[in-house]
Amino acid sequence: MPVLPPSDLPRPEYPRPQFTREAWLNLNGEWQFEIDKSDTGLERGLRDRELPGTITVPFCPESALSGVEDTDFLEAVWYRRTVTVPAGWAGSRVLLHFGAVDHDATVWANGVEVARHRGGFTPFTADLDGVAEAGQEVTLVVRARDTRHGPQARGKQATWYANTHCHYTRTTGIWQTVWLEPVPRAARLKRPRITPDLASNSFFLDLPLTANLPGHRVRATLSDERGEVAAADSRADLDLTPKLVLRVPEDRVRVWSPADPHLYGLRLELLDADGAVVDEAGSYAGLRSVSLHGKRLLLNGEPVFQRLVLDQGYYADGLMTAPTDADLVRDIELGMKAGFNGARLHQKVFEERYLYHADRLGYLVWGEFGDWGCETGVRDDNQRPDASYVAEWLEALERDHSHPSIIGWCPLNETYQHLHDRITQLDDVTRAMFLATKQADPSRPVIDASGYAHRVAETDVYDSHHYEQDPAAFAEIMKGLAEDAPFVNAGPDGRPWSLPYKGQPYFCSEFGGIWWDAAAMDAAGDETDSSWGYGERPRTVEEFVARFTGLTGVLLGDENMFGYCYTQLTDVFQERNGVYGFDRSEKFDTELLRRAQLRPAAYERRGERG
Repeated sequence: MPVLPPSDLPRPEYPRPQFTREAWLNLNGEWQFEIDKSDTGLERGLRDRELPGTITVPFCPESALSGVEDTDFLEAVWYRRTVTVPAGWAGSRVLLHFGAVDHDATVWANGVEVARHRGGFTPFTADLDGVAEAGQEVTLVVRARDTRHGPQARGKQATWYANTHCHYTRTTGIWQTVWLEPVPRAARLKRPRITPDLASNSFFLDLPLTANLPGHRVRATLSDERGEVAAADSRADLDLTPKLVLRVPEDRVRVWSPADPHLYGLRLELLDADGAVVDEAGSYAGLRSVSLHGKRLLLNGEPVFQRLVLDQGYYADGLMTAPTDADLVRDIELGMKAGFNGARLHQKVFEERYLYHADRLGYLVWGEFGDWGCETGVRDDNQRPDASYVAEWLEALERDHSHPSIIGWCPLNETYQHLHDRITQLDDVTRAMFLATKQADPSRPVIDASGYAHRVAETDVYDSHHYEQDPAAFAEIMKGLAEDAPFVNAGPDGRPWSLPYKGQPYFCSEFGGIWWDAAAMDAAGDETDSSWGYGERPRTVEEFVARFTGLTGVLLGDENMFGYCYTQLTDVFQERNGVYGFDRSEKFDTELLRRAQLRPAAYERRGERG
């Protein structure tokens, strides 16, 4: 029987909407808690005793919503909670899932170590078989280490005490939902990989299993509002990952797009030799394609201009964790209200429920890794991401492969290092992350690194970042794309960071960032606080709108530019260059920004001409 979370739990919704099972137990809420600032807790016995404090999971201890709100450096933190495994799960194997724990986690159950995981953005699972059975109590202990020293994928988390410039309050420990799930013991479904193939109106399904038992079969059923659309089945006793193809009849084809974000329902089943269902899960799928043609990046074979906004996914009271599921929905709706049709999910692997809402609302997104944090300060070899970057990025790709709203991947952002005659660690890891992405998902384009250091010659997409505030000067900077000489970021001394542009689809993936903070200006228009944005702050709303209209117009008017990404959706702490405030309040008449963006794009008009 399902175990439904109480309605008063924080973040009570099911955390994995593209691979659902009915039975689960949400473990959010109050846990025992202790800060271990010197990471000596294991030696001091913290694993084996009660902890004196409390915290509200899934909010990190730096956040107000956690009830702790300690923003100092937390070298390690400990969690403890005793739960009873539901008696109705008898005969099942019990799994303990963590949506994300920042950064280096160890998990014990009844004193037995059941999981270790490095990486603050991706999920992991502990198998409690033999440790916790149905009807029994289990004491869970989690230690999360989060040092500020050495290379580590941190995203925008500051490695000095205070929020400064574009670095923000840290996130340590559990920051996404924790939950229990019963699964079959002998064999079960693992997370599917769903790849649409618009050319054949089909879905290709990879259905990995934990075991291949004699006589077992897998079955998948696709449905829409009229009922069953297609079904397929296959033997599950030969191949570790059975493969199925679901072909959609012509009269039931609905292509997923921002104009019609149609999602098919999908039922997955594992059957035994007698035809009985031994495991089943729910999912969904969107039928769409992404392709490249010269400088064009096409959605469903059409040139759809990507009016993207940079979304960093921070909240004043929850930091990297949205206070409620409705807050995730609101951020997408605010972007659409301002005229954006998608987002770069910047320096963070977003909660999966955000992607679910993007899928159903038709919001185009680029998946990105939170790679900042590998700076060494060594001249010409100043960035040294390590193997953990590749491993964690592969986990993100596995989690998010099947979401139709994701139309491209961005493993790295603003890496910067001079090109010279030695291959560096940054070169190695950039290429490794690019090749890993292409191997894991050949269905989407990949930017080797957004902006700055393009170090993979065959990168699918090329881009740049530029925050020039004068529209006329910005137009001069961006005018060379038609002659295959677009703007390319370089070092302050003019030395190159990137390999040459080779005719790929190109867009300006960061621009704008217009500074506007009316509350920080006195009656004379002078600054009264330490907020910041790019360029000279506009003195009036009218000046802001004119600048926004001019800058977006430069890129909308370039028939070779497939899109742009405006910085940014909301203010974030001291960074006051959002279209909305940090509290998501409206800073302008948003309709004016919407009108500026929804002017016809030359890229789309060129597509109409062929």
